[in-house]
Amino acid sequence: MIYLNNAATTIQKPPEVAQAVVAAMAGAGSSARGASADDLAAARSVAGARVHLARLFGFSHPERVIFTMNATMALNIALFGLLKPGDHVITTDFEHNSVLRPLHELERRGVIGLDYVRADAAGRLHTEELEGLFRPNTAAVVATHASNLTGALTDAAALAASAHAHGARFILDAAQTAGALPVDAAALGADIICFTGHKALMGPQGTGGLLVAPDVELAPLILGGTGVKSADPFQPASWPEHLEAGTLNSQGIAGLDAAVGVLLDVGVEHVAAYEARLRERFCAGVGDIPGITVYGAHDGQAHTGVVALNLAGMDSSTLADRLAQDFGIATRAGLHCAPRMHAALGTLEQGAVRFSFCWYTSASDIDAAVSALREIARARR
Repeated sequence: MIYLNNAATTIQKPPEVAQAVVAAMAGAGSSARGASADDLAAARSVAGARVHLARLFGFSHPERVIFTMNATMALNIALFGLLKPGDHVITTDFEHNSVLRPLHELERRGVIGLDYVRADAAGRLHTEELEGLFRPNTAAVVATHASNLTGALTDAAALAASAHAHGARFILDAAQTAGALPVDAAALGADIICFTGHKALMGPQGTGGLLVAPDVELAPLILGGTGVKSADPFQPASWPEHLEAGTLNSQGIAGLDAAVGVLLDVGVEHVAAYEARLRERFCAGVGDIPGITVYGAHDGQAHTGVVALNLAGMDSSTLADRLAQDFGIATRAGLHCAPRMHAALGTLEQGAVRFSFCWYTSASDIDAAVSALREIARARR
């Protein structure tokens, strides 16, 4: 199987990841829940992972690196913890449902007002509209770093600067970029960065987190045991315990830490350059195939290693099935949890087929996918 569904989950991981998970399962105890050698080993492993993630993200406060199950949980913690009744929020048409659904729920409850920066049929985000959307009660701008459908990047630093100029916070969904592109908290100016471990970070599923700037306070979404201050009837104010109730996934975190170590050694900038070459090779290969439409691939727009396309006259699910069954190529069809982006592109009914590359994707994988699309298009005529 040629796996080109890495925007959902990377299957190919550095071997160090599995080794770290197995070692933790065999010998790590309960982090912050005991003083035995095994328990202390787990605590040190988790603390080390915070330090390494902070380094990867250019973040100076490892105690405010909070572990969660995934980016969805991180975004829920950020949004429900920050927003208060009467607040107004600005988001974009690029967003994944992990941003949209929490915001829709807060809007339905009457907690917030909500506006969108629109995308057009070419997949461009109309960021010039942002200034006109701010209100006196705008509390946050929430945006993805890159569309999970087209791979197009947002100008996160500019969005953050606009938010701060109006006294609002900027929350960045880095699910698609963490590990695939350099994500520097200081350079971007993000108040909160949410990430997942199982995509370009190449860690295990069930890992992720958020980085919270030191001047940002969040009400905890989940309350319970932390292993410290057990006599306190309320969630501790100290970090990271303030947002981490319950026993952590120390085995998964060990695997994530191993993956981060590999990325720090390789250099995320090298990963980004490699995936950019793969994307360019793929787009050049499919560019002359009759009936193929690539979405959001206009000149001058930076992208991750993600391409969304359709073949005229064929449902996206049918095309994805043909690729899988006849050619052994895994992609993803449908709406990709990004309904507003599909609506902007005009693909809400048809969906699209998404090809997404990773550090372990080879040039021969790209060529095989192009060849398969060419053969399917030829047989369709």
